[in-house]
Amino acid sequence: MDGNGRWAKQRYLPRLAGHRQGLEKLRELVRWCRHDGVQALTVFAFSSENWSRPADEVSGLMGLLARALEREVGELDRAGVRLHFPGDRLALSGELQQQLAQAEQRTAANRGLVLNVCFNYGGRWDVVQAAQQLAARGEPITEASLSGALALAHVPPPDLIIRTGGEQRLSNFLLWQAAYSELYFSAALWPAFDRAEFDAALAAYAQRERRFGRVSEQLSDAPAEPVQPLRAVA
Repeated sequence: MDGNGRWAKQRYLPRLAGHRQGLEKLRELVRWCRHDGVQALTVFAFSSENWSRPADEVSGLMGLLARALEREVGELDRAGVRLHFPGDRLALSGELQQQLAQAEQRTAANRGLVLNVCFNYGGRWDVVQAAQQLAARGEPITEASLSGALALAHVPPPDLIIRTGGEQRLSNFLLWQAAYSELYFSAALWPAFDRAEFDAALAAYAQRERRFGRVSEQLSDAPAEPVQPLRAVA
């Protein structure tokens, strides 16, 4: 969800105003995904590198998350959304850690959209913490065991990864899980990302041929559709 700060700057607003508008856009995206039958939505809310931003912006983002939890969890729960907050929580305040855990517990039985809000998350951190878990348990480190120990092991790898804001890189997001994801880069700043742009991303995905290392001829026995049904978006 890239471009909040630039969106605010274009309007002579503080960066935090852009983050607030970005949160409103996320509420819309959740509705779009529920309407379109997406099973899992994963968003990058705060990266492990974002601590290097100005202290007032970091503090504002922490406060924004806390207020969003107070305001949104009830509505998401009623809508059947199951919340997860992948990331390293040790650097967060005790109060915020408790809020995250309570939100997960409250929505744990829901069977609708799985919403992963990655907070203090990094793809490298995820691989390291998974390897550390396996080593601590004395388990062999294999592709399957490592995948099962990742912070997002509860959802399939994303079929489609959308990055807004015009940048064309992963920026340490879902590095392991993105191995065969389809990538879509939008020039729209995140607060300006609208339904038409989301539909354009889905339409682009529908034109992709997902071979997973095979050649086109090997897909001849597959369903007529060139891609698997869209399950997970990040």
